[in-house]
Amino acid sequence: MKIHPRLRRLASVGSRFLIVGGISTLIEIGVFNLLVYAMDVDVVWAKIIASLVALVNAYIGNREWTFRHRDRRGRVNEMVLFVLVNVACTGLGALLLWVGVETAAVVLGRNAGPVTVNVINLASIAIVVVVRFLLYHGLVFRVGPAKQPNTRDA
Repeated sequence: MKIHPRLRRLASVGSRFLIVGGISTLIEIGVFNLLVYAMDVDVVWAKIIASLVALVNAYIGNREWTFRHRDRRGRVNEMVLFVLVNVACTGLGALLLWVGVETAAVVLGRNAGPVTVNVINLASIAIVVVVRFLLYHGLVFRVGPAKQPNTRDA
């Protein structure tokens, strides 16, 4: 069975994205738990702070490895788009976590415990990963325009 070259490239980029994302997720979960359970920070604020800390790893890994073959139309423009996408994704993740924790508290009749909070956090991360990949692939690290061959007027 022959795999279409475009699908093969997408699978390659997707797998590198997941590896970078996996490392960023471990950073995010570690910082989140440190903030919530060692420093008694509110879960929503801990989610936002942890996401922003993991963002540094995500940018470097995705720019220099996952999407290294993509157009480098300007580092500033790319970084602005990256930050805007991640602000939106961090907000989405925090909203999903807040809704999940509040829903769990209503269903359980008490505050959600560490296991429940971490399961909800992982679910929010999974949802946001899909959104991030689509935005990184289509907006932040997009393919540059096709180069035209040099032709000289005679």
